[in-house]
Amino acid sequence: MAFQLNTEKKETENKTIRFPLPLIKKIEAQLEGTESNFSRFVIQACEYVLKELESEIKKN
Repeated sequence: MAFQLNTEKKETENKTIRFPLPLIKKIEAQLEGTESNFSRFVIQACEYVLKELESEIKKN
């Protein structure tokens, strides 16, 4: 499944997390020209990984 950015808003809670600066720069570069933002990108990336992990668990 390909990773796709969306603009769907959900109920949220603030969490503090530290990212390496090079990773932040890469993410922000990917977001240029989109209507998405850093937080949405991170949330979607986490959801994508969790879904893939669940799929792997079901295969085994």
